Amino acid sequence: MTKTVDLNADMGESFGPWTMGDDAALLGIVSSANIACGFHAGDPDVMARTMALAHENGVGIGAHPGFLDLQGFGRRKMHVPHDALANMIRYQLGAAQGMARAAGTQVRHLKLHGALSNMACTDHAMAQACYEAALEVDPDVIIMVLAATAMEEAVRGLGCNWCGEIFADRAYNDDGTLVDRSLPGAVIHDPALAGSRILKMVEEGAIITESGKRIPTSIDTICLHGDTAEAVQLAQSVRTSLREGGIVIRQFTGRRG
Repeated sequence: MTKTVDLNADMGESFGPWTMGDDAALLGIVSSANIACGFHAGDPDVMARTMALAHENGVGIGAHPGFLDLQGFGRRKMHVPHDALANMIRYQLGAAQGMARAAGTQVRHLKLHGALSNMACTDHAMAQACYEAALEVDPDVIIMVLAATAMEEAVRGLGCNWCGEIFADRAYNDDGTLVDRSLPGAVIHDPALAGSRILKMVEEGAIITESGKRIPTSIDTICLHGDTAEAVQLAQSVRTSLREGGIVIRQFTGRRG
């Protein structure tokens, strides 16, 4: 049976006249886009432009909520009560839905950003609070989780529609979490290495950690970050390696349980 996998990228992270990443180029490579909702990056005009361009390219749209931290790009840990955190998720998903509807499309999925995501990877209650809030806004939204973490445990317990994600340009710890960005080797910059590494993971159906450990998991989508200098080259390398390996690039449909 032919294996399929989705390619996603975080985008819409420019702000006013300041530009981050090459969203237009990435939208010719990926099948799903996680679009910033204004808290950690982006603004209404950027959201509108990015969603319209994604729609034109046939790319699935996702809301990408983060902490209210523009200066820190959502990468600083914040300790927010769960009820306030839930409101942050509802607010950002609602904004994304409104902008998508105006662009003639819809929000298919939701993926947490930055420090919010990193914290939810190891905090089941935090992940559940975020996902319950999103499902209250849209019970059919597909929750994108970092595979083999507390996030996956949370969505399985909720019985909602979800998909498992791995990262093309990040190194993994043996517990399935991402190596901290401050450590050497945490971010992979070599496009050739990223492409071959991801193909091997998809073929084996497992995350391969820095130590070489295999963590069997559901790989539905692969994240290609758009905020590095070599982002487009890395994304193209991953796509080419997968296709040459017989893997079909296709939007995820989600899974339950």
